[in-house]
Amino acid sequence: MENHNYSVLDMNGSEAAFQRVDKDRGKNAKQFTWVLLLKAHRAVGSIAWLGNGLWTLLGVIKNRLIFGQGVTMENEKSNKGRFLFRIILAFLVMALTFLAVEVVAHLKGWHYFQNHNLHIPQTSEIQGWFNMIYVAWLKIRADYIAPPIQFLSSYCVALFIIQSADRMLQCLGCFWIKFKKIKPRIEGDPFKSDDLEGSGCNYPMVLVQIPMCNEREVYEQSISAVCQLDWPKDRILIQVLDDSDDENIQWLIKGEVSKWSQKGVNIIYRHRLVRTGYKAGNLKSAMNCDYVKDYEFVAIFDADFQPNPDFLKQTVPHFKNTPELGLVQARWAFVNRDENLLTRLQNVNMCFHFEVEQQVNGVYLNFFGFNGTAGVWRIKALEESGGWLERTTVEDMDIAVRAHLNGWKFIFLDDVKVLCELPESYEAYRKQQHRWHSGPMQLFRLCLPAIITSKIAFWKKANLILLFFLLRKLILPFYSFTLFCIILPLTMFVPEAELPAWVICYVPVIMSFMSILPAPRYFPFIVPYLLFENTMSVIKFNAMISGLFQLGSSYEWVVTKKAGRSSEPDLLAAEERESKAMNYPQLHRGVSDSGLSELNKLKEHQEAAPKPPVRKMNKIFKKELALAFLLLTAAVRSLLSAQGVHFYFLLFQGISFLLVGLDLIGEQMS
Repeated sequence: MENHNYSVLDMNGSEAAFQRVDKDRGKNAKQFTWVLLLKAHRAVGSIAWLGNGLWTLLGVIKNRLIFGQGVTMENEKSNKGRFLFRIILAFLVMALTFLAVEVVAHLKGWHYFQNHNLHIPQTSEIQGWFNMIYVAWLKIRADYIAPPIQFLSSYCVALFIIQSADRMLQCLGCFWIKFKKIKPRIEGDPFKSDDLEGSGCNYPMVLVQIPMCNEREVYEQSISAVCQLDWPKDRILIQVLDDSDDENIQWLIKGEVSKWSQKGVNIIYRHRLVRTGYKAGNLKSAMNCDYVKDYEFVAIFDADFQPNPDFLKQTVPHFKNTPELGLVQARWAFVNRDENLLTRLQNVNMCFHFEVEQQVNGVYLNFFGFNGTAGVWRIKALEESGGWLERTTVEDMDIAVRAHLNGWKFIFLDDVKVLCELPESYEAYRKQQHRWHSGPMQLFRLCLPAIITSKIAFWKKANLILLFFLLRKLILPFYSFTLFCIILPLTMFVPEAELPAWVICYVPVIMSFMSILPAPRYFPFIVPYLLFENTMSVIKFNAMISGLFQLGSSYEWVVTKKAGRSSEPDLLAAEERESKAMNYPQLHRGVSDSGLSELNKLKEHQEAAPKPPVRKMNKIFKKELALAFLLLTAAVRSLLSAQGVHFYFLLFQGISFLLVGLDLIGEQMS
C-alpha cells in the first residue's frame, strides 16, 4: 500500500510499446483504494436514501393517519363499496388475531407449521390450555379451512394462466404485425380530381363534434386544434356540444366559438338545458339536428384532445371503396405522460392497450371497443346500429358492439396520434377506472341476448362473450383481486394452501415485461407497474361487481378532472399556425421562465375571472389502507415460516397499497 509505483511496464522489443496492456495492471494500490471507497460511498448513499424514504413515509403516516393534517376521508356513496370495505376489515382483524397466536406459538417453540406433514400432538403431549387451543386450531385449519382456500386458489390460478395465455397470444400477434409491417394503407390520392375548378368536390362532408361539460381548463386548446383541421371549409361543420352548468364557463366557450366563427370557420355552439344521458345524451341530441343528413362522416373529440391539422386526411380516405367500414380509430398520445409516477404507469398501460390489444383485434378481427374519441364514424353505421343509447356509462363500447353485430368493420391506425391528457391525481384516475370497469359489465348484461340471437358467425359470438367481455372485463379483475389481495395473505396463516412461487413472482413478472414492451423507455418502472396494477384490482373488482349486479354507483358519471397541460412547443406551434392564418407575426421563444409571454398577449379576449385560493386536500382511501395493513400483517407472518419470495411480494405490495391509500401516488415529482 505504501509503494505507489506498483505497476512496472517492461519493453522487450520495438513493438512491445504498442502491445495491448491489461487495464488492471495499470492501476496502483492507491487508485484501487479510492475505487473501493467510491463504491462504499455509493452503497452507503443508497442505504441512506432508503432510510430517508422510509422516514418520510413514516412521517406522512403520522401526519395523515394520526393527526389528520391536510386530508379528508373518502366518501363512499355505494353500499357495495362499504360492504367490500367491511369484508376487508374483517379479514384484517382475523389476520391480526392469527398473527398474535402464531407469534406466541413461535416464542414457545411450537414450530408445527414448519413441517408440511403436520404433527398433531397426542393428549399425553399436551401441556397447558393454550397449547390445547393451538393444537385444535391446527387440526381445524388443516381439515376444514385449507381445502376451500386451496380450491379457490386453484380456480384463480387456472383463470390466471388462461388470461396470461391470451395476453401472450396478443403480444405474438403484435410482433407478427410489426415483423410483416401490416397496417391499413391508403391507395393513391383519394382527393385528386380531374376537374380543376371543382377541386373540393371529392372531399366528403364531415361533421366534427366536441362534447364537453365544465371543461374550463381544456376547452380553448381543443377548439383551437379542431378549428385548424386541414379540410375545405365548405365541407366541414364543427359542433361544440356544451353540457356545462356553470354560466361563466358557458360564456367563455361561447366567446371562443365566436372568435373562430369570425375567422371564417364553420362552427356552431349547442347547449342543452336538461343534461340527461350524460355524454351519450349530448351526442344523441346533436345527431338529431336536421342538417346532419347532409354529412357522411362524423369525427368525435373529447374536450382535452388536440388533433393535428392532417387528422381528417389521414383517416377519412380509408372509407373510400370500403362500404363495409364503419369506424376508423386513431391512437392517443399524452402531453403529460412524464408528469408524475401515476401518469408514467398509466402511459405503460395505455401503450399496451393501443399497440397490442386494439391493433391486433383491428388487424385480425376488424373489431375493438371504440374509445369514445379520436375516431371517425360513418354516420350510416351509427344510424343502422341504433344510434347513441343512454343505458350505460360506456356509450362508446355500446355502439361499437351493436355496429359489430350489424356487420360493420373497424380499422385502428397506430401511426395516427392525437394529443390528450392523463389524470394526474389518484382520485380522478380512480373515478375514471370505476366508470371504465362498471360500464362493460352493465353492457354485457344488457346485450348478451342480442349477441346470442345475432346473425354473425359463431366464432365472432364466442370472441365477444368469452374474450371481449368475460376474460378481459370480468375474469381479470376477479382473479387479480381474489388471488393477490385475499388468498395470498390467507395462505400465510394457512400454510397447507400455499401458493407456489411461480404464481407469485415469475409469471406476473413475465406478463409485466410483455406489457411494458410497447413503451421500452419505461423498463425501470416494471416493478412499480406490476405492484400498481395489483393495487388497482380492488377498484376494478368493486366496479365490476357494481356494474354486473347494478349496485350503487354503477350508473354514476363523473367527468375526469383535467389540468389543461400542454407542452410549450405544442402551444407555440398551435399559436404559430393560428398567427400565420391571421397574418400575425410568428411567435418566438422569450427569455422568461415560461417562454409564453407573447402567447399570453394574444389571449386578451379571454376574461381572467378571479378564482378563490384552492388548498389541495389529500384524501384517505379506506379500502386501500385496510388492504395495506392486511398485506403487511401477512408479510410479518411470512417471516416466521421463512418464505422469502412471498415475504418480499407481500411487503412491497403492502407498501404500494399504503402509498395509494395515503394519496401519495399522484403527488408532483421534483
